[in-house]
Amino acid sequence: MRVHPCILLIVLINSFDKPEFKGLIMSSSGKKKGNIYPLILAPAGDRLSFLAALAAGADAVYCGLKQFSARMKADNFTEEELCPLVKLAHKKNTDVYIALNTLVKPDELDDVGGMIDRLNRHVHPDALIIQDLAMVQLARQVGYRGELHLSTLANVSFPSALKAVKKHSNISRVVVPRELSIDEIKDMARACPPGVTLEAFVHGALCYGVSGRCYWSSYLGGKSSLRGRCVQPCRRLYRQNRQKKRFFSCQDLSLDVLAKTLHNIPEIRAWKIEGRKKGPHYVFHTVRAYKILRDKSGDPKMKKEALAILDQALGRSGTHYNYLPQRPQFPVNTKIETGSGLLAGKVQGSSKRPYMVPRLELMTGDILRVGYEGGGGHSIFKVTKFVPKRGRLYLKPFSGKSSGKGISVFLIDRREKELEALLSELEKELEGCTGKKGRSPVFKARVTKKKKRRIAPVEMRVYRWSGRVNNGEQSGYWLSPDRNDILKKKGIAPGVWWWLQPVIWPEEEKKIKGLINGLLKKGCRDYVLNAPWQISFFKDVKKLNLWAGPFCNQSNPLSINMLASWGFKGVIVSPEMGRKDLLGLPGRSSLPLGAVISGCWPLSISRTISEGFKMDTVFASPRGENAWVKKYGTGFWAYPNWKLDLSSKKRELRKAGYRMFVHLDERIPEKIKIKKRQGLWNWEQGLL
Repeated sequence: MRVHPCILLIVLINSFDKPEFKGLIMSSSGKKKGNIYPLILAPAGDRLSFLAALAAGADAVYCGLKQFSARMKADNFTEEELCPLVKLAHKKNTDVYIALNTLVKPDELDDVGGMIDRLNRHVHPDALIIQDLAMVQLARQVGYRGELHLSTLANVSFPSALKAVKKHSNISRVVVPRELSIDEIKDMARACPPGVTLEAFVHGALCYGVSGRCYWSSYLGGKSSLRGRCVQPCRRLYRQNRQKKRFFSCQDLSLDVLAKTLHNIPEIRAWKIEGRKKGPHYVFHTVRAYKILRDKSGDPKMKKEALAILDQALGRSGTHYNYLPQRPQFPVNTKIETGSGLLAGKVQGSSKRPYMVPRLELMTGDILRVGYEGGGGHSIFKVTKFVPKRGRLYLKPFSGKSSGKGISVFLIDRREKELEALLSELEKELEGCTGKKGRSPVFKARVTKKKKRRIAPVEMRVYRWSGRVNNGEQSGYWLSPDRNDILKKKGIAPGVWWWLQPVIWPEEEKKIKGLINGLLKKGCRDYVLNAPWQISFFKDVKKLNLWAGPFCNQSNPLSINMLASWGFKGVIVSPEMGRKDLLGLPGRSSLPLGAVISGCWPLSISRTISEGFKMDTVFASPRGENAWVKKYGTGFWAYPNWKLDLSSKKRELRKAGYRMFVHLDERIPEKIKIKKRQGLWNWEQGLL
């Protein structure tokens, strides 16, 4: 039985004065006296959500700026807007983290560095959340005084990776992937070197693809998830055989009562709630619920209250995904609605006079979403007067051919009077927290260009291991942990390149180490690493030829400089970049560069697949784009049925200074027909 959200809110507000909550509402972040770990870390995509986080007693708030954030669809903040908000948060003993977790293009280094400088001088955030290693260098150059936290987009997915984080950077916290189980999180925690802590997601939206390993939005439409512009193609309806379902649309992560198992892991310093695109209602309710689950999980009555609060938070239906290894849940359930918000009803009537019969009371100021983003009939509707349960609410007329009938309507935000009163009080306090903004000097990023070694141009074809090696050509093979027969092959030439896969999970770490040690004994010295942290698998890197692979998402000279200092000998750059950035990078790089110029590039790499979905079988998007999914090891790779093809640009790339040209060969399933179509990706339009 659902509890009315207003009643819940009144209960929450009245409970603030209870003895068990005193000292918890304004708990601090660790630098201040009276800290309570783990911190409840709240999202904020606009001013009201930020204030809602403070009203709920969040220990820390994370938010983004108008630029260089991984949630560019959120309203986000200007530096001027953040100054008073951060000042008010610090007054409440709440920390503020600024998300600058985006891929940085070569011509953006000065702008990003200048922004960090201004944040450091005038806003004083407690931490920056970063993805691109260039941010580490820029923070050093401006003398940034706060902490650096590594985003989940950086894909630190296996325990020994944390040693590389500690050794090669001054990053103090790592946000672990949402795909990890509690046992895997414990493995990560045990591997934490001194000075490095962890942050774990406990609630909010799940991406189908592994963070930092999804190119779906970019490949199909030029809007990169690594740049915060994902259009969420995974949420759409896809057709396979005679089925038309949301095969890739995940439910929300919701650990709720299971979060208590994180409580006794001291390395976990924050419970992170996802939702920078959500409203103040969601922020307030999720923060309050997880504070109760953290502080009063032993009280059955309070635990029940927390679950009731989460039930009214207006997120998607919840799943704990892989969190319990003995009882994992598929995050994709094609039998239920997966739109964010609470299902309020469905559209009825005609296109000119549509209406809905709500399943719950609707209040003045409620925000409804009609349909799904990117779908037919999608719109946002604000309720202007109270509508009783099973009453009738008339909606905006539908244009075009769609009648709108049967489209789902979701309640996505609610402005209860009680919450409005709390926000109003904080608005008054905010007026007295004007930030002082002085002038900042013009920033120029310092990129030290080292003399790079000269190498002859190389063509490399990369294959899946089949038990055979083509020693007569420059070739590479994917090093998959499920292929133990690699070491049984006799006569493997030392010149073969071994490619580490883009995602390595804790369960695969030992197998990968064993394979690498075996190859090293055979004299193999050439490796392509597809996450910078994979350098932790190698002891004496000076004697090896280690290249950063294309899945390292390298896109600027500062991050390449950093990899050079680690011991990398070359970089295969991100194929997401456009012509201007690709051609301009070699002249500023301290390492030899390579480029993927042809082959099958994955739309996404995931750790899951929905029940009933067929491997190696074509599926089609609403726009008629075809793709298929192949399983390699524990990963599910989704490929489009047309190839990346920059072969016609090879001459330009070579003239610009590229020295390695990579062709990714995949075994195409028999039933899949590869289309002949342009595969330039972002070459013409550039990376947005």
